[in-house]
Amino acid sequence: MADDKDGREKQAADEDRRQRERDMEAEVTRGDEAEPPFDDEATEALEAALEPLTFPATGREVVAAVGDRELESEARVYTVADLIPDADLEAFDAPTTVRERVRRLAVAAAMKRVVEAAAELENVDFGRSQHEAFERTFRALSDINELDDEEGVRAIADWVVDRIGEKQTVPGSRDLRRQGAKYCRAHGYEVRDDEWLGI
Repeated sequence: MADDKDGREKQAADEDRRQRERDMEAEVTRGDEAEPPFDDEATEALEAALEPLTFPATGREVVAAVGDRELESEARVYTVADLIPDADLEAFDAPTTVRERVRRLAVAAAMKRVVEAAAELENVDFGRSQHEAFERTFRALSDINELDDEEGVRAIADWVVDRIGEKQTVPGSRDLRRQGAKYCRAHGYEVRDDEWLGI
């Protein structure tokens, strides 16, 4: 591979992908994640309903196709449109990617708010790796047992949306992680250096 900007970006993207795969495998092996709020039957039906779409598909395309489909949790009924951004700024690789997103309610709601706020900016630069870093940060906040996952994720999503409104730009992923770590420490959870939020 040529040692130029494109080559370095491809190497970085490949390493990010491999790291995500290792992280997902570790999460599955660990098995300490809370049970999803939707039963497997509902999310499998959603995944099947998405099969006719051509992937990658934008959030707007997913919402147009299945936005009114209902998913029932223990607390309430959601529609896919409640959890997936109605915007072209984010694309999903496959039906399973959509399924995994909606299984984490707090993370899905936060990503929807952030993506839709970013989509209102002109000439926004909010690429795939930044999307993934945002989602990983929200997942890390949600996974901290000592914190109320929805409150922490919602607080950081609020911070992002406020920053987008004030500065007319999407904050960097390091700023987001730093803000997440600050939130954790303010609520009595110490963030270690080897954790995702530990910058």
